[in-house]
Amino acid sequence: MNKLNRRISQTGFTLVELMVAMVIGIFMVLALIALLINVNRNNSEMSKTSLVIENGRFAMYLLEADVAHAGYWGGFVPNFDDLTVTTVPGDVPTAVPNPCKAYIDWTAADRVSLIGIGVQGYEIPAVVPSPALSVCASGSGAANRIASPKASTDVLVVRHAETCVPGVGECPTAKPEELMFQVDRCGETVSGTPYVLAPYTVDPTLSGLTKQGRDCATPAELRRFVSTLYYVRNFANTAGDGIPTLMRSSFGVVSAVPGHKSTEALVEGVEGFRVEYGIDNLSDSGAAVNLAQAITWANPASKTSPTNRGDGAPDGNYIRCTTATPCTAAQLVNVVAVRIHVLVRSEKQTPGYQDTKTYHLGGTPLGPFNDGYKRHLFTQTVRLTNVSSRRETP
Repeated sequence: MNKLNRRISQTGFTLVELMVAMVIGIFMVLALIALLINVNRNNSEMSKTSLVIENGRFAMYLLEADVAHAGYWGGFVPNFDDLTVTTVPGDVPTAVPNPCKAYIDWTAADRVSLIGIGVQGYEIPAVVPSPALSVCASGSGAANRIASPKASTDVLVVRHAETCVPGVGECPTAKPEELMFQVDRCGETVSGTPYVLAPYTVDPTLSGLTKQGRDCATPAELRRFVSTLYYVRNFANTAGDGIPTLMRSSFGVVSAVPGHKSTEALVEGVEGFRVEYGIDNLSDSGAAVNLAQAITWANPASKTSPTNRGDGAPDGNYIRCTTATPCTAAQLVNVVAVRIHVLVRSEKQTPGYQDTKTYHLGGTPLGPFNDGYKRHLFTQTVRLTNVSSRRETP
């Protein structure tokens, strides 16, 4: 009996068996750790990719929503785009406006250009000059509106009247000195000029915002003057952080005066920004557009197919406004579509990855960058509905 108990008490793992079990356990733990690391790495890469796509879509959404309203003036149609006007239009822009010019220095010609040209663009060249953009280099409320731009990117300016009426629905109420656009609904023979562009005051008689509605009795609605400037800055939060960011400067009130406000960051990671413009150069009869002449018709009796007005569709290749070949007023006044290219990169580099791709932003290639950032190119063509639809005829 004692021998049997002694045998049972001595039964168990040997040292060798224990060591083998420990080694197997270590390998299992290492395998689990490797699996966990791979899962975390894959999740991190998926997060980077999702953020790139999310940022790109958000950037395109903001740009598209603004560009689509370019040239909207609350019912006012410039004479050169009004197919009912038979006389020579007197509001054809002859110069490209300075988007950052101080409001106090605006001339009658400036106002004509600001209303007649809904979009315009500039290039930040590969070697950034100083100032980066001469038109926004000085003036009250204008300086440093395009500070620290990223080389080889574009600047886009969009103008229109606000689509909502201040104080109606969710539209914010008007604030003193905000620039307002008011259209004459009663008729020029009664009210004079077709529109007023002036700062808001509680007493409208002080600013001339006294146009009347269709009943020629009640005041016509007011709409904010919208001018938005987009560009890419070479940093996000602090200079030198290396995170390119899409920036925006909106028109508002600066030191109690109408002007472009300080820029605000919109979307981080926007590395490339190119804008191309579709020009409506030809009428539907094939004749060249000539806005400086009175309208002529291919069929005068039925008033169809104007021969010296556009048909609302881009003709030929899209163009880009560059330093070497800046866009002219004659081109910009006939822009009916805008093609936007946005190149977005990831926030951090991916170990072991090298971006050897070449990205074609319209006619401009970028890359290969040969770094560890992952990138995605977004392209969208936006029709300027308010301009192009006015030119469509049977």
